[in-house]
Amino acid sequence: MSTSIKNCIVTFSGLAVATLVAFLFSHFVPENAGNLSLIYIFALITIVRFTDGYLPGMVASVIAVICVNYLFTYPYFELNFTLSGYPVTFLCMFGVTLLTSTMTANMKEQARTIAEKDKLLSETEKEKMRANLLRAVSHDLRTPLTGIIGASSSYLENSALLPEEEKIAIITHIHEDANWLLNMVENLLAVTRIHDRSSSVRKTDESVEEIVSAAIMRLKKRLPEAAVNVAVPDELLIIPMDAILIEQVLINLLENAIVHSQSREPILCYVDADSTDVTFHVKDYGIGIDPDRLENIFDGNSYIGNKESDSNKGMGIGLSICKTILTAHGGTINAKNHARGAEFYFTLPKEGGTQ
Repeated sequence: MSTSIKNCIVTFSGLAVATLVAFLFSHFVPENAGNLSLIYIFALITIVRFTDGYLPGMVASVIAVICVNYLFTYPYFELNFTLSGYPVTFLCMFGVTLLTSTMTANMKEQARTIAEKDKLLSETEKEKMRANLLRAVSHDLRTPLTGIIGASSSYLENSALLPEEEKIAIITHIHEDANWLLNMVENLLAVTRIHDRSSSVRKTDESVEEIVSAAIMRLKKRLPEAAVNVAVPDELLIIPMDAILIEQVLINLLENAIVHSQSREPILCYVDADSTDVTFHVKDYGIGIDPDRLENIFDGNSYIGNKESDSNKGMGIGLSICKTILTAHGGTINAKNHARGAEFYFTLPKEGGTQ
């Protein structure tokens, strides 16, 4: 529907409704006929609000003054422009319309400017995220690929000379790095799912307990020796989310805790809830996180620490994608150290959030 057609429909519909209300008012309350002008003024404000430009309001104000004069002023059904106070009525209606039109136009222009700025900020954030992901991928993919190529070359060149134990160690190393690459691909696919939906997610009501259980099962397939203790509330928690993406967040956090904590104690995964949010916690009992990293740990930069495990596989891309997924859900994610290790936790709203 074109703007001009919409303006005509809104203008004449508003005037028709105002005229009908004025007729009813004059019929039931004939002694307060002076209030009829207020009915038309309200109609004018409504017309200006839902039309574009100044013309619809100006035309409506002229028609409203004529209606008051012709339909509701004695002698009825005759135009009489010599009535006392008529110019004041016309000027008031015209002035109200002009002022309201100007204010409405300014508000619409401000809203349009704000929307354009928000869009620009959103695009800037997307570009920043893409740059961070590319930077993280350049490290996190190169490292396991280099390990696979080196281990497979050693096996092919020296297979006849290698003892059986060393062959098994090489194959195990290749298997671990291949699993790590698979995790990277799953993370990149998770981001693609969000980008394909313009940085939003399609949510369905899911059971929190089932999501945690599914994440643990997928983790066990990748890391059979992983020890994880789980605690969820007794009440049934069902919240809107994209189940696959939230499972990926949990898997990323659990795997990071197992790989980087350098602890043999089980990881603790627990859930709590308040009146508005559900919070998922992944808590390890290891070396903790470098305090200098806490502020920007989710920015997509690969973490290359002094420890051996850190030199093989960084946390970068996984945590950056966790933040992207949760932002699209309208949630938050944070990290902190505790007395015996590190804890990652993220919240999801029980209702609403980004759709």
